[in-house]
Amino acid sequence: MPLTRDQDIAELLANARTIAVVGASDRPNRPSYGVMKFLQDWGYRVIPVNPQITGEHVLGEFVWRELAQIGVPIDIVDIFRRPEAAAEAVEQAIFVGAKAVWMQIGVINHEAAAKAEAAGLKVVMDRCPKIEIPRLGLAPLPPAGEGGTRSEAVGE
Repeated sequence: MPLTRDQDIAELLANARTIAVVGASDRPNRPSYGVMKFLQDWGYRVIPVNPQITGEHVLGEFVWRELAQIGVPIDIVDIFRRPEAAAEAVEQAIFVGAKAVWMQIGVINHEAAAKAEAAGLKVVMDRCPKIEIPRLGLAPLPPAGEGGTRSEAVGE
């Protein structure tokens, strides 16, 4: 069952450092771009994934064709695709050993969520981290190498 309790979502976000955005856009007016920028500003490493713009750079990060090419551990795979395309992103997330999949607002795919959960991944569905982080009162991540977690800032 997808995470719905505030404490569980806060813990997931507090312990994540690297978020791959599947369906990333290089256009500043697109929601995925705005979410990537917000997450970067909040201290996450955000890795864009989009086969249509592979090889370009978005917000200073190389754009990859698929998750398997990234080569670094991924904590959360944030899915900015139509609900029917979520299953493929979930399969890739499982393959690369991601810890969680996050399906954006309007991305509801119960079958893909069940598959992710069966493989041991946490799932958030029909939510946006750009909304959830401020709503939950989470502080920005500490700079790389300083240790600590965001959950310490909210007293969990």
